[in-house]
Amino acid sequence: MSENAKPAILSGQPLEGLDDYASVMDVFHSSVARFADKPAFSCMGRVLTYTELDRLSADFAAWLQHETTLQPGDHIAIQLPNVLQFPLAVFGALRAGLVVVNTNPLYTEREMVHQFKDSGARAIVILANMADKLERILERTDIQHVVITELGDLHGFPKRQLINAVVKHVKKMVPAYSLPGATPMRRALRAGAGRRHEDVSRGPDDIAALQYTGGTTGLAKGAMLTHRNLVANMLQARQAIGPALTDGAETIIAPLPVYHIYTFTVNCLFMMETGNHSVLITNPRDLDGFVKTLKGVSFTGFIGLNTLFNALCNREDFRRLDFSRLHLTISGGMALTHAAAQRWEEVTGCPVAEGYGLTETSPIVSFNPVDAIQLGTIGKPVAGTEVKVLDADGQDAPLDTAGELCVRGPQVMKGYWNRDEETARSIDDAGWFRTGDIAVLQPDGYIRIVDRKKDMILVSGFNVYPNEIEDVVADHPGVIESAAVGVPDETSGEAIKLFVVAGDESLDAESLRAWCKKDLSGYKVPRYVEFRDELPKTNVGKVLRRQLRDEERENTGG
Repeated sequence: MSENAKPAILSGQPLEGLDDYASVMDVFHSSVARFADKPAFSCMGRVLTYTELDRLSADFAAWLQHETTLQPGDHIAIQLPNVLQFPLAVFGALRAGLVVVNTNPLYTEREMVHQFKDSGARAIVILANMADKLERILERTDIQHVVITELGDLHGFPKRQLINAVVKHVKKMVPAYSLPGATPMRRALRAGAGRRHEDVSRGPDDIAALQYTGGTTGLAKGAMLTHRNLVANMLQARQAIGPALTDGAETIIAPLPVYHIYTFTVNCLFMMETGNHSVLITNPRDLDGFVKTLKGVSFTGFIGLNTLFNALCNREDFRRLDFSRLHLTISGGMALTHAAAQRWEEVTGCPVAEGYGLTETSPIVSFNPVDAIQLGTIGKPVAGTEVKVLDADGQDAPLDTAGELCVRGPQVMKGYWNRDEETARSIDDAGWFRTGDIAVLQPDGYIRIVDRKKDMILVSGFNVYPNEIEDVVADHPGVIESAAVGVPDETSGEAIKLFVVAGDESLDAESLRAWCKKDLSGYKVPRYVEFRDELPKTNVGKVLRRQLRDEERENTGG
């Protein structure tokens, strides 16, 4: 039997320093001591140093301890966009020994009720813009303490009043609400500043955060991420990405939602551990405002994903920016196409290093070495991490064989909150977590994702992976973005339908199919092509293939 035919496991290098910290707060206090006067986070021109973040989070912790009935181990929902109040609330809650429940600020009332009830949250920090939703569902939850903050609350006078007045009265972004028992964030901080707080000691196995999955296969589930999980992933990021950074000297653009595990770990935690400065972009969908912000910042790093890279590179004002200091661009959250990566490097002069992770793995599993990027792969396993693939029979597969990717390491979650059966189905007795992604382990140690298991299209018995089609289509100069899904077909079981956002009005279905035929086998060429003005996406920017597929099945009765 050849080496490549034997079951294979890829392993990262040994993980260093994990036993040096018992909790996330141990890392936080170390960074505050080392980087006191360095900028930690900024938003809309307001900069918080590490010392200020330390003081304000301590004030919030004191308020939680003295002015509420919350006890260590209780759960607090944080429903905020990218604003300075987010890291303040996270670190304040952790200092008080609470468990953070990161919550999407764009959730519907139904989604809020599910997550708050499921998590058992007893408190919430929420932006005033969505407080009307909370008013309507509060009695259906276990929430007893409500903290409301406005967008400009951490800015000084008079900018604070100006921001809040414009948001409320000019842009009409704050619907009327009545929550009589709620405490304004600024009042809580003032009250906490006059009280002494005691940092609550938490151990490695205590839960630090409940991070909810997107719920693409049903109701969203809460992944229990322990202090050890998050500390491990910070240190794994340091060993994988750290060589490209100078501690305390980087300015990193953070446009993706910080409540999402990708930005939560990379910006809120890892960049904090390295003493660097994260620039929080509150509304990256406002590309005019986003580019204007970038124009005033000498940034050295950028955290993004495929759709954002495409959108920015299509703008003339973005292409005119000064990228002379940019030396690190990280992609995650969705597959990076060759076309987007190459265009970004052409425009900025900085290559894109793609990583891979999941909510359940805190999230980082693998990363492309910055000095040895291999486009089309998700890099190599990070330190302390093992990966393997399982074939269709559930057996360990050899190198160069497509199968379900499994991960084992200190960043793998404790399990799903209150879902023992689902935890048992996802993590085996040996600690291997089944990702649901189809991957190939290459002989050179890199990993290639073929696709999500559930997105696979079966055409006449042949497995077709949408990523492969979309990657080919992305190279067409007239295509902005695309998504391939399977639709019912009497002859082949499923046929491929391609949804396309075109940048060239003359582009038609036949020319696109001809383009695909050059690089794809016949059964992989889309049978149907539909042009759209935009594709449905999650709040993080992932294209929702599931929604497109469901729409098609409803329309055809399939």
